Amino acid sequence: MKITDMGEVFNNVTIRYPRINRCYRFDSVENKTVPADPMDDGAAYELSFEISKDEAIELHNQCMAVYDAAAQADTKRKWKEKPQYLPYREPEGDGPFMVKAKLKGAYGADKTNPPKQVDAQRKDLPKDFMLTSGSKGNVWGKLFAYNTGAVSGVSFRLRGVQVLELAEMEGGADPFSETSGYTGGYTSAANDDPFGLPPVKQAAPSNAVFDDEIPF
Repeated sequence: MKITDMGEVFNNVTIRYPRINRCYRFDSVENKTVPADPMDDGAAYELSFEISKDEAIELHNQCMAVYDAAAQADTKRKWKEKPQYLPYREPEGDGPFMVKAKLKGAYGADKTNPPKQVDAQRKDLPKDFMLTSGSKGNVWGKLFAYNTGAVSGVSFRLRGVQVLELAEMEGGADPFSETSGYTGGYTSAANDDPFGLPPVKQAAPSNAVFDDEIPF
């Protein structure tokens, strides 16, 4: 994990279940995730990604530091000694730790900007670009401590993704379809992203619910 003034970056991770080409929400009637307007209740951009045990320890320590700093800065509310929820999940057996990154479609009356998506050369990807599960990339976000009174914790608010290897579309229940344009990015006028890495050679495609107030 790389800690920057703009947030935290996890390099070369395997991304799972990305839904960041637009907002989605879980529909309890249809019992599945569906496209949503950013102002809809529960609408968000989100993805998960795998990290090692060592990275999980580093993430845990950073979460504790962010939580403690927020508690000390807040003189109006009482914070629990430790956060009840954290943005990662321990594996079952020998599997990897899973981190959940999420950005609400709106905070209050203000819509959020979609997460930034760039290719290996740091060029912006098309707005309708669909990242696939199993892809490799660098994930940028910001750890955020929260305290609603009833629950408290730390979430990882998604800021952007740098795609290093794009996986082929997997079958099964998934809201995505194949899309062209992976190498058709364009140079952004503003390079205000933390992916300050040397250009990465694009690899060939391989075969292959975290609200700020709600835990996994």
